Parts: sequence; C-alpha cells; structure tokens
Amino acid sequence: MEPMAERGFLVLADISGFTQFVAGTELEHGPPIIADLLEVVIDRLAPPLAVQEVEGDAVFAFGLDGAIVPATTLLDVVDDAFVAFKARRRVLAADESCSCRACRSVGSLDLKIIAHHGAFLRQTVAGRAQLGGAEVILVHRLLKNGVGRVAGYLLLTEAALAWMEIDPRAAGLVAQSQRYEHLGEVRCFVAEPGSIARPVPATA
Repeated sequence: MEPMAERGFLVLADISGFTQFVAGTELEHGPPIIADLLEVVIDRLAPPLAVQEVEGDAVFAFGLDGAIVPATTLLDVVDDAFVAFKARRRVLAADESCSCRACRSVGSLDLKIIAHHGAFLRQTVAGRAQLGGAEVILVHRLLKNGVGRVAGYLLLTEAALAWMEIDPRAAGLVAQSQRYEHLGEVRCFVAEPGSIARPVPATA
C-alpha cells in the first residue's frame, strides 16, 4: 500500500552555536551537555508533537492536523520549550563543580525553532520511520536563513501562521523572504519567544 500524503505542523528545534561549542570543548562533557539540553526541549515538544528524529544538535518533530487543537496551542508548546531550555542552560552554567571549557561555555548556546505547516509523507526506509516531501526539505533549509539574531528566536512560515489564523500584521510581525533553490521564495516571520498574542476566539 502506497503512503498517503498527510498535513500538519513541521517543527525543527536547533541549538545554535553547536559546532563551535563541540569543536572547542572536551569530548567527555560537550556532547552530554548538548544531549541534556535537547532532552528538556523534547520533554516540552512531545506530546502533543511526535518526535521524528534527533539530528545531532536538533530535534525534528511533527503534529498531524487535529493533534494540536486549537492550532495556536503550538505557540504555547514552543514557548514552553524555550523557557525550559533557558532554565536548564542557567542551571548548567551555574554549576561550578567543573571548570572545563564545555561547562564554562554553556551560556554561549541558544535555541532557535522553525515552524511550518504543509504536506508530507510518512514512510519507512530500511526499517526506520521517515518523513518525506518538499515541505520537510524546506523546514531544514530554513535553518540557514538571513536572520541576523544572536539570541534564540522563533521563525514561523506564512503557512504556519495562516493555519493558526494569526494575522502577522496584527501580531506586529515583520515579513522577510528566504529564497531556496528548487523551493522558491518563502515568506516567513521571526518572533521573540513568548511575544505572539493568541487570537481571541469568536463568541457565539
């Protein structure tokens, strides 16, 4: 039976500063610190999202349409992930039991989350579950963007905001375009974690 296309949120949470951190710190402490931080992010994302894969310094997760109701709940989920990441980073940075470069450099790490909404296929390759499709590629490409922020941020595509019925202008978000080969131009919006107001439900 051929896999059927499904739709939902595609979320990629990535630790920025990862390469420099791991390359410049002790092997015994660097990767375990990254794993520790990723675990607290995963704990906040899933559920309601389902974790598809842990990709070194990133967590790739998805939520089928209907799994996150109302759709704006996604903002609460990612906001909680940011809060948990910063809290755990603060604890690790305050631990003075080790003076190695890894333990002293935890504060240089931050979190960025990409959220998109679109179609994808769930399939199995060599016994491993995978998501496939252009929208999946797009989410990963969006990690390489023109956002000139050092601190962590949330990047939402126009499709994700539309599905959540959030008007970016009313939310005070400024559009920017990213162009990728074979994928074309993508409108997206960068927000400070916790800064997006939820739309007020219409009363009956």
